[in-house]
Amino acid sequence: MLKKLCCLAAVLAVTACSNDQTTKTNTQTATTSGTLDKIKQSGTVVLGYRDSSIPFSYIADNPNQPVGFAHDLQLQVVEALKKQLNQPDLKIRYNLVTSQNRIPLVSNGTVDLECGSTTNNKERQQQVDFSVGFFQVGSRLLTKTDSGIQDFADLKGKKLVTTAGTTSERYIRQHEKELGIGEVISAKDHAESFLMLQNGRAAAFMMDDILLAGEKSKAKDPNQWVIVGTAPIQEIYGCMVRKGDVGFKKVVDDAIKATYASGQINDIYKTWFEQPIAPKNINLNFPMSDALKALIANPHDRDQ
Repeated sequence: MLKKLCCLAAVLAVTACSNDQTTKTNTQTATTSGTLDKIKQSGTVVLGYRDSSIPFSYIADNPNQPVGFAHDLQLQVVEALKKQLNQPDLKIRYNLVTSQNRIPLVSNGTVDLECGSTTNNKERQQQVDFSVGFFQVGSRLLTKTDSGIQDFADLKGKKLVTTAGTTSERYIRQHEKELGIGEVISAKDHAESFLMLQNGRAAAFMMDDILLAGEKSKAKDPNQWVIVGTAPIQEIYGCMVRKGDVGFKKVVDDAIKATYASGQINDIYKTWFEQPIAPKNINLNFPMSDALKALIANPHDRDQ
């Protein structure tokens, strides 16, 4: 009997080991095949988009069609994919993402490419890979012009709102006691954050300066609001792809670099930052910074 039990245990151990190895092999195969094979076989590329990250990725007039600066760069990648895979009829499927779920949806293969307003940092690099940078920002404060708030030191005892799942939220949570902030509120997206500010539930809204400019421009009276403060963190936006997918990342990087080298990036930038945009013909009046010009002249990701 004991001998039979030992034999059974040995068989189970071998089976378990075999199953583990099969799972590992399947995972390795999926990783090796990569996003390019996935897109080629399905005939469809899945693009992640945001619904309120003006002017990078958002919904304007058509609820089924995202628009924006980062979205235009995604479309440049799609054109490159058509040539790379010899699939001129390659289809696009859009998948809405939020600050909280954007990284998991790229990691698990639901979304092939996400170009929105996602900061490339060391923590996120553990989960996904990033393209070369396409924007540089600083986290600042949006507040009423008569609030008396000029910088982060003026937040003592006051309520501050920021968007959940962002680097701004992470930073301010780490420093709220040091700054003496009365309360930090995390909203689901940028639109909700600004709504809380407008309704008086918070004295200031912390986020990337360009995103604050986007929200300010949507106000009934933009002159009632002002962007203030010295940015405690400077960040670079990049497009997210699955971790370790070198082949797909190269296609994405090359497409963005080609857009820079051709000068087409200047027209795309002017469209979204220096001209009226939908849905309300708002104009951000946000000239290209010297930092962004340098990034375009020497495109790189954060590790370079």
